[in-house]
Amino acid sequence: MSDLEAPLVRPKRKKIWVDYFVQFRWIIVIFVVLPISFTLYFLTYLGDVNSEWKSYEKRQKEHEENVKKVIKRLEQRNPSKDGLVCTARKPWIAVGMRNVDYKRARHFEVDLSSFRNILEIDQERMIAKCEPLVNMGQITRATVPLNLALAVVAELDDLTVGGLINGYGIEGSSHLYGLFSDTVVAYEIVLSGGRVVRATKDNEFSDLFYAIPWSQGTLGLLVSAEIKLIPIKEYMKLTYTPVRGSVKELGQAYINSFAPPFGVEDPEKVPDFVETMIYNPTEGVCMTGKYASKEEAKKKGNKINSVGWWFKPWFYQHAETALTKGEFVEYIPTREYYHRHTRCLYWEGKLILPFADQWWFRYLLGWLMPPKVSLLKATQGEAIRNYYHEMHVIQDMLVPLYKVPDALEWVDREMEMSASTMHRAPY
Repeated sequence: MSDLEAPLVRPKRKKIWVDYFVQFRWIIVIFVVLPISFTLYFLTYLGDVNSEWKSYEKRQKEHEENVKKVIKRLEQRNPSKDGLVCTARKPWIAVGMRNVDYKRARHFEVDLSSFRNILEIDQERMIAKCEPLVNMGQITRATVPLNLALAVVAELDDLTVGGLINGYGIEGSSHLYGLFSDTVVAYEIVLSGGRVVRATKDNEFSDLFYAIPWSQGTLGLLVSAEIKLIPIKEYMKLTYTPVRGSVKELGQAYINSFAPPFGVEDPEKVPDFVETMIYNPTEGVCMTGKYASKEEAKKKGNKINSVGWWFKPWFYQHAETALTKGEFVEYIPTREYYHRHTRCLYWEGKLILPFADQWWFRYLLGWLMPPKVSLLKATQGEAIRNYYHEMHVIQDMLVPLYKVPDALEWVDREMEMSASTMHRAPY
């Protein structure tokens, strides 16, 4: 990155009408987006509960019937006229703020909206078999009471199994388990010709097994995945450590948080979760988590913080307090820790609703949070969509661990880094 020494120079931009529309967009969010979002979350929850009550046999039978519908739909396709195969899911439904234009071209849609069930939790094989629209909130609701969890759990409730596989999912435990796709042991794929295959790393479809991750759905239609489970405990013991210095020094502090000091060869000292939040180019907070039992968490003198309550301060703001009060330790219920960034959508919630982090809003309306990203996109219109595309950056970067300091320095120089979250695997 040494060849990019000169920062970009941007002329000062004049305000236009869309700036004011964005500034007062909170009116639509409060009176339209939040109530509809809450209703949709509640209905989805009822659907998930209904799915959990079904027997394994019934869920499997429904799955097989839905797969047959997909095959029948593909048989109707005329390759010379109908274009490429893609899902019928609308681009604005995806959890992401980028413009998605590829579905505007000629294409052949296949409806996968029924594939939203956890088919099986096999405690002997330590495998969860899930359909692609199973989201993280749904899977943790089913597994955590069993003291089990996916090895890699994405923080936002709405992120789906299919999205994390076909894109890439990397979270706080990735230094131990890799990307989300690295924890998958088998894929059930419907190919464009209607053939159903089960791909594993050592069967005849092993090339497909290794090609599916990051493929963005271009190689086949994912209809289920078998994903590794790990044993967990009831709480996460989280240590917040403030760090100060240059951008490169913040990056180095993050690298150092992955392992115990040099010479300490104790696997118990390696954290189960690693995350660093950078608040400005000179200050950040490193967080390391270890699973802890209920008995340990409730020992006298230990602090338990249920961050999932709607009236609690947003997690990234709570973590920032370490910059003023110094290092501290607390115990967070495991499922609440997994979804610590859901309510505030990281720091995006502050941009969407400038006052939503205030105590009065949290107590009165915090239970309506978060707004569904899909609804935010559906109500923003073309002008605001283009505004965010040009003026706002939400970007995941996957870089080798030793390159993190250089990457941060480049991001700060080229994009004026104001906030960042890091949880990366040491490749």
